Amino acid sequence: MSESKLARRVPVVAVVVASVVMAFAPGASANPISESKGFRKAVTVEGIREHQQALQAIADANGGTRAVATPGYDASVDYIVSRAQAAGYQVSLDEFTYVETFEEGSPPVLEEIAPEPQIFVPGTRPAFDGDFVSFTGNGDVTAPVQGVDLVLPPTPEPNGSTSGCEPEDFASFVPGNIALMQRGTCPYVQKAALAQAALASAFIIFNEGQPGRTAVPNNLPLGTEGIHIPSVGTSFGVGVDLNDPGTVARVKTEVLEQLGESVNVIAETPGGDPSRTVVIGAHLDSVPEGPGINDNGSGSGGILEIAEVYAAQERTPRNKLRFMWYGAEEIGLIGSTKYVESLTQDEKDDILAMLNFDMIGSPNFARYVYDGDGTIGPEGPTGSGLIEDVFVEYFDSQGLFNEPTAFDGRSDYGPFIADGIPAGGLFTGAEEPKTAEQVLQYGGIADAQLDPCYHAACDTFAGTGAGPDATAPGLGLVALDQMSDAAAHAVLFFSKTKVDVRNTPN
Repeated sequence: MSESKLARRVPVVAVVVASVVMAFAPGASANPISESKGFRKAVTVEGIREHQQALQAIADANGGTRAVATPGYDASVDYIVSRAQAAGYQVSLDEFTYVETFEEGSPPVLEEIAPEPQIFVPGTRPAFDGDFVSFTGNGDVTAPVQGVDLVLPPTPEPNGSTSGCEPEDFASFVPGNIALMQRGTCPYVQKAALAQAALASAFIIFNEGQPGRTAVPNNLPLGTEGIHIPSVGTSFGVGVDLNDPGTVARVKTEVLEQLGESVNVIAETPGGDPSRTVVIGAHLDSVPEGPGINDNGSGSGGILEIAEVYAAQERTPRNKLRFMWYGAEEIGLIGSTKYVESLTQDEKDDILAMLNFDMIGSPNFARYVYDGDGTIGPEGPTGSGLIEDVFVEYFDSQGLFNEPTAFDGRSDYGPFIADGIPAGGLFTGAEEPKTAEQVLQYGGIADAQLDPCYHAACDTFAGTGAGPDATAPGLGLVALDQMSDAAAHAVLFFSKTKVDVRNTPN
């Protein structure tokens, strides 16, 4: 990390003038932080919690979940539509068809044939995840295992491995081998597509290896059609074992696919330049296991509150605002992927910036800003660095420590950056454990997950609050307050900026 970037992550006492932003925004306000104060003040935690409570009630009335293809998701869509229409937005439903969550024809198999024959039993962590990597193909493959650009031992910091992220990683890959790839900087779907293009017969994804990233990854779904070779996910230890020279393995999957239909919700301002559209996105669905009040009732409720306040204050945007609530994110970024795929190149070129808000109220939170300029990971598309700067300089102006988080493709910005659209956003953490250093900055519980109820039934309205059932009492509300203010500031800034973000160097 460069000295200048480090300095930007340290809290300051005095209000900082957004110098980087102003350098790129001639004709804008002399103090955009001050200019957004009234807007930020009107975007309240109480307003967001009203939406979260409504989503909790929807889940309670529908089997405890708001997952895609359930009545709970349909009711969530109805709620967003009714609120956005009442606020005066132009609301539409973006319908898409996808391969719905499939059923096993038979349990998956991961077996080492040589040099040390052993069978990894599904569901026995940390050995082998009994679930497929979603949208794997059917197949029964026995072949040599070939590691693809692995980083062993892993880097000290997460997201240090680019295994399987670039075509060059497969330059020496032997067609017909099983590709062994490591979790890291790029989306799983990118790894899968490149492995398939390199004529791998199957692929295995294992965790990266840092503390908290050794068990079977719990976010393996790829969420895209077109992957036809069998695949499974496994732990760091098993991955290292399979990387031994001369290893031959067997991967077997049998998948019974079923098509499903769902929708994204789109709410646009009536005014604003459509050739300079700002997309403000959050996913609306939960996992099947619970109501998803932080993941992602915090982001979807947060942007709904911002949209309602923007309309109530009768603001007129220079640039069109397109608020989006995506479906089927939890099974692999499907809604956002289908949306981006449906756009013409001219329509993609019309997007000035994409702002993503997926989990902004984690109960044991950290303040993460997506790393647009590539300080700790891959650089985002041109303009992503400016988006990062808007958030960072806002936090600095408030004396709030913040940290970069890499574009690892785990949320709905992924399809946008894959098509070269500048993006950024905020994140308060999921399954990774909180470090002692982070406790000094934010408070909270060391070694506990940043969201202790990530992808679990306890991700509830009560669990994200300040009462006795909260998993880190009060901290989720602190996160929601601070992150929604930063989100509101960024939305207002990009609604009126004259700068062409798309052509601003990172």
